[in-house]
Amino acid sequence: MNLSFFDQFSSPYLLGMPLILPSLLLPTLLLPSPGRRWVNNRLSTIQLWFIRLITKQLMTPLNKAGHKWALLLTSLILMLLFINLLGLLPYTFTPTTQLSMNMALAFPLWLATLLTGLRNQPSTSLGHLLPEGTPTPLIPALIMIETTSLLIRPLALGVRLTANLTAGHLLIQLISTATITLLPMMPSISALTAIILFLLTILEVAVAMIQAYVFVLLLSLYLQENI
Repeated sequence: MNLSFFDQFSSPYLLGMPLILPSLLLPTLLLPSPGRRWVNNRLSTIQLWFIRLITKQLMTPLNKAGHKWALLLTSLILMLLFINLLGLLPYTFTPTTQLSMNMALAFPLWLATLLTGLRNQPSTSLGHLLPEGTPTPLIPALIMIETTSLLIRPLALGVRLTANLTAGHLLIQLISTATITLLPMMPSISALTAIILFLLTILEVAVAMIQAYVFVLLLSLYLQENI
């Protein structure tokens, strides 16, 4: 059976059931469970240090009202980070290459930040739609533009994450296919493409981490505007 390059983005099935849910839950099994001791093993210490670093980075621009979101945003960035990195392993599936999943994450969280702003400070939240000092003839057009830019924020979040990860996986598969195909015919060219593949893999590891950080950082910036 011939497979296309896009078959790697389809969710695998076992006994007629999609395995996207186990692939979402697998990263949580890799995290060591905290113990009752003050000093745990090195892995737990590194985990706590890393979580503290992420939380501090995300919560620094926010005021005390936004610190209630610390657990949610930190958990989200850890989930996206582990899913993106595990998806780079051979014979794995990356759920974050599915636009439906990314939109299911982006839309409710964006809507929660928007509703938080409309509930706590409606005048300030609605004031973002019309900058101060706007000429009177431009007010209707500017309100429509700002409203459109506000409504496409969740779409931009989901599409950005999906497009970056999908493009990276496609490039890795294309170059790896070229490396294997050229090996019996032109070994020197195959070795060159293997080096390019290695460098691209390192780049994709960085992209997987950066995209998880950018997704949550933009959510925190949206939250900052509404608190």
